Amino acid sequence: MNYFRKILILLASTALFFTASLVWGESGRTPLPFDDIGNSYGQKQIVDLYERHIVNGTGQRTFEPDKPVSRAEFTAMVNRVLNVKPVASDIPAFDDVPRSAWYYGAVQAALLLQVIDGTGARTFEPQQPITRQEAAAVLVRAFKQARSKSPVEPAFKDASRIAAWAVPYVGSMQQLGLMNGNAGIFRPNDPLTRQETAVVLARALERPSWSAALKANPPQSIQMGWQYELTTQQYIARVEKSTVNTLSPRWYYLDKTQTVADHTDRELIDWAKKNGKKIWAMVGNGFNADLTHSVLTDPIKRDAVIGQLTTYVRQYGLAGLNLDFENVYPQDREAFTAFVSKLAAELHLLQAVLSVDVSPDLGTDWTAAFDYAALGTNADYIVLMGYDEHWDGAPAAGSVSSLPWLQRGIDKLITMIPSEKLIVGLPLYTREWSLKQSGTTAQDLTLAEQGNILRAHKPKMAWDANIGQYTADYMQQGVPHRIWTEDSRSLSVKSELAEQRNIAGFAYWSVGSETIDIWDALRNHMKFSSYSFSAK
Repeated sequence: MNYFRKILILLASTALFFTASLVWGESGRTPLPFDDIGNSYGQKQIVDLYERHIVNGTGQRTFEPDKPVSRAEFTAMVNRVLNVKPVASDIPAFDDVPRSAWYYGAVQAALLLQVIDGTGARTFEPQQPITRQEAAAVLVRAFKQARSKSPVEPAFKDASRIAAWAVPYVGSMQQLGLMNGNAGIFRPNDPLTRQETAVVLARALERPSWSAALKANPPQSIQMGWQYELTTQQYIARVEKSTVNTLSPRWYYLDKTQTVADHTDRELIDWAKKNGKKIWAMVGNGFNADLTHSVLTDPIKRDAVIGQLTTYVRQYGLAGLNLDFENVYPQDREAFTAFVSKLAAELHLLQAVLSVDVSPDLGTDWTAAFDYAALGTNADYIVLMGYDEHWDGAPAAGSVSSLPWLQRGIDKLITMIPSEKLIVGLPLYTREWSLKQSGTTAQDLTLAEQGNILRAHKPKMAWDANIGQYTADYMQQGVPHRIWTEDSRSLSVKSELAEQRNIAGFAYWSVGSETIDIWDALRNHMKFSSYSFSAK
């Protein structure tokens, strides 16, 4: 009896091994990672994506290929295909996607890239199965494909069941061969299964140009971070977690002797050299219009200041300077241009660069001293300070940097300077407004302080797509308060706007005011914006 039992066990083991060989072993790979995909038509795609860490099982050695995939699960899988990381946004976009959920960072990351959207103003329904037409829309956005203008009736017998909003997305997926339906049926409202998801995503990765795009490193751009109210060690600690590759410490200021005070920190210079960071030290005028006038209009004083600055650049081995002269008299326009021209020429002899900070051209005395075109000709870069649209004491409460205001500033400036010379400055701060009947007042907030206020007051939150920001309204001691927020979502939208203009990079005022999720969001955005997926 034992002999025949051993024979039966041996025969059964041989059969199992032979079956496994036919199913998967012919490729020389290990046995299937899941026990329930032996007869799956998408077996190869499931295993391929599992090995790439794009799909996971649902339990120990189970995949459940015919189980519907949830909206949260599909979002996470698409993110992994795109090589984007979760973003633990400080401000949640949806009330039904809690911070504690495993998918919080995935949903936020995809939303910031405008790959997914909600089912309502504050709802995402993460546990609901994603329908096939919803999945088509996500994939068109993820792979940056144009929405089809062709009707889908010839392709699918059930075209009448496809929602009007989804028709262009379904048509695009069908033309690309990523979602073909079955026997002329698309089943737009049916849940997409886990197996179907694997097949569709694998088809996308099988396109050579798409796969190559996903593997390429994004091009490097200027990422300048100003130092303000941080010690050297605090600044370094923040920079290490950021995208910043160009440091701008506030070291040089015009002083009362009409020379330039030296506050160079050798510790930061040493750290920057060891860590591959450039330093463009900031040169300021302290908003002192009279002192600035005396330097700009006196050739001897002007040349002395320029000589001192070039000495610092040579002495400390700086990569460049960032000139931040604000509150300059309108009548000093030509003198300021001459100063920039000569300083740039002297720096170029040292192979150093000059960047010049300017406010958006609003036709006021504040910017009358800026001859934008001439400054753009002489300087290597122009840094647009894309913030302070509204300030404490302004005629009305409002955003620090709304999207339409920033767009007007950028678009006007690039009519006067080449876009490849433009660095767009973004705010890492906002303001809390007290809307009293007697008048409005504002308090500056870091983004961390903003988050603390929002969590404490639990205000009514609404995303305003027109201005690219959340607005938060709440009462405090009987007084209405409002914040036009800056966060990972608003900054992602601003980044997208600017990058569409082929700019040189970004600057951030100021490092240390941000929440850590900002940098995760910006890294994702830089990577995603570099992708180009051909439709051929």
